[in-house]
Amino acid sequence: MAALARWCVRRRLVVVLLWLLALGATASAAAVAGSAYSNDYEVPGTESGRAAQLLDDNFHGLGGDSDTVVWHTGPGTSVRAADVEQTMTDTLREISGLPAVANVSGPYEGGGAGRISADGRTAYATVTFREQADDISVADARAVVDTAKAAASDHLRVDVGGTAVGLTETKSAQLAEVVGVAVAAVVLFLAFGSLAASVLPIATALVSVGTAYAGIVLLGHLMTVADFAPMLGTLIGLGVGIDYALFIVTRHRKGLKRGLPVAVAAERAVATTGRAVVFAGATVCIALLGMLVLRLGFLNGVAIAASLTVVLTVAASVTLLPALLAWIGPRALSRRERRRLAEHGPEPELPAGFAARWAAFVERRPRLLGGLAVLVMAVLALPAFALHLGTSDQGNNPAKATTRQAYDLLADGFGPGVNGPLTLVGEVYGAGDRVAVDDLVTTLRSTPGVASVGPVTYDDGGRTAQLTVVPDSAPQSEATSELVDRLRDDVLPRAEAGSSLDLHVGGVTASYDDFAEIIVGKLPLFVGVVIGLGCVLLLLAFRSLGIPLKAAVMNVAAVASAFGVVVAIFQWGWGSELLGLGRAGPIEPFLPVIMVSVLFGLSMDYQVFLVGRMYEEWLETGDNRRAVRGGLAETGRVINSAAVIMISVFLAFVLSGDRVIAMFGIALAAAVALDAFVLRTLLVPALMHLLGGANWWLPRRLDRLLPRISIEPPECRSNPRDARARIPGQRDVADDAHGEREHDVRDIAGRGR
Repeated sequence: MAALARWCVRRRLVVVLLWLLALGATASAAAVAGSAYSNDYEVPGTESGRAAQLLDDNFHGLGGDSDTVVWHTGPGTSVRAADVEQTMTDTLREISGLPAVANVSGPYEGGGAGRISADGRTAYATVTFREQADDISVADARAVVDTAKAAASDHLRVDVGGTAVGLTETKSAQLAEVVGVAVAAVVLFLAFGSLAASVLPIATALVSVGTAYAGIVLLGHLMTVADFAPMLGTLIGLGVGIDYALFIVTRHRKGLKRGLPVAVAAERAVATTGRAVVFAGATVCIALLGMLVLRLGFLNGVAIAASLTVVLTVAASVTLLPALLAWIGPRALSRRERRRLAEHGPEPELPAGFAARWAAFVERRPRLLGGLAVLVMAVLALPAFALHLGTSDQGNNPAKATTRQAYDLLADGFGPGVNGPLTLVGEVYGAGDRVAVDDLVTTLRSTPGVASVGPVTYDDGGRTAQLTVVPDSAPQSEATSELVDRLRDDVLPRAEAGSSLDLHVGGVTASYDDFAEIIVGKLPLFVGVVIGLGCVLLLLAFRSLGIPLKAAVMNVAAVASAFGVVVAIFQWGWGSELLGLGRAGPIEPFLPVIMVSVLFGLSMDYQVFLVGRMYEEWLETGDNRRAVRGGLAETGRVINSAAVIMISVFLAFVLSGDRVIAMFGIALAAAVALDAFVLRTLLVPALMHLLGGANWWLPRRLDRLLPRISIEPPECRSNPRDARARIPGQRDVADDAHGEREHDVRDIAGRGR
């Protein structure tokens, strides 16, 4: 790391140009290639997956994405009125003539009576595009919306819903990024007092995140990448990128204050804190790539996209940042700090202020404060027990969105189930199977939970049958999920008895339920793998059993409490409409997986930074109380500043208007706030005070077997007094890898003089 930093400092112009070239090249390539995102929830091998495959193989000629034009008349007026019928017939004819539209089926033609509500005030038409939603341009979808909306008047309300139409309502993350970066800049300036120093972390993060964003766009052409992956990558990248740079700049500034030349201070910062950044970034990537064990294509793309962002932010932190630090020179310090350094020379920095007082307060009241922290985490985690996994739809969109209004009009006029019909599809091998299908239609009409059943449709060869079942409950309702289970476990097996018929239940709710079931089934394995790998890394770094175990418990606590907040806001609807996030609904099934990955990695930043300093002091003195107090006092301010920055960036993404991204933003912001202000600066030090020397215990036999890794290199440490006798259960602690500690104050003060 020292050699890399030295090269970057000496070739700083080359480094800056290389990063700008990478940003420009990937951005240009992404602009030329365009995006190719896909929100494919289908899981091969599930029943809904087999139903989707049969439909695609045998009914592909039905066309592409189907959207809906809904119109509603005022009191005393019917959609059958001559003027309304003429207006909407002309509008539908105009829509059918658009290049991207394959077909329009309305209520005023033969067989369309079912598209008019019982009260005669609401009607809808189905618009079938030539392509699936992922291949439809925003301009083509916008043309349908504009044409339909042009028919609206004071007495005629027209709204449009559907997946393709939803493309026209996709919000941009630009406002969220600007707000998040602006708040981060303010926090950095208050922390550093130097404009130049506060700009560098932001510049580094923006370059790396911009390159990653373009890379994710290109990645979408190679594999399945969800449309929220770039925004999620930006959210994570800005948060960790600014934080990583903050840690390195803080260490660099300490070096300058101790009299080190600019180049040496930058090199020392990367060689020490930069190694911790690489370690923390590696754990984030390991946690994210842990999603690959689930073997779900939808999540594979998200994992690789987010990991790409983290890799680039780490790379920029240890290459671009030292080059920029060398460029600004002493201006990394404020004018007052530079003047004081010139007048008084290097002075050792001793913990003082609120951080030192807080550390002493925690030392005096560990039981009380630890109990209070546990109570706070437990109360916030309570709503998580009511977690209902499912996928939001356009019924959760903001109230003013045309897709939400079309959804509500359909639900009011035709029942909530019309927005999420189920599809039954299966192969037919003879006359007996056809009779079984006809009998099934009769059975379905009397099945509890079924509002209506559509006619049976056969493919061109007559070998595959499909029919539509409309539930009497909303797509997200648990009653609809229960209907899916009832059809699969009871109704269909009885209908298939005595025939070769094999029907499958598909549709929106069935697909989401299958996806959630797969996720929940594999979640214990995934969590075990991620936490297990993290514990191993901490075990190797800190030579202790207690530190990894506490970290695992803290991570679980942070995730549980964050989910409690998410459930209260998004599932229970506490303030969701006020925040512009739409109506309450289920929690996305992939959120637990991604949350565990991201939060584990982010928690490692604070764990390494906080406990690493405590570990240094423990090896120096063998005094656990002094180690915990000193480590908390020295790192508290930086951890708090980093947390405020990350929370600000995450919360700013609520402004994106995207429900999924807002869910991630609030969940991550809540988790980071609890992790930094409750767990790492309150519960962890309280527990470490209570456990004493047991914090650092490791069986001697295990100590001999484990390889030794070091977050900070030996060349950045000095030889203190022999500490072996003061560390119970440890052996050879003062060897080359663990007995040397830093003595920056003595060393740098000597250089300064």
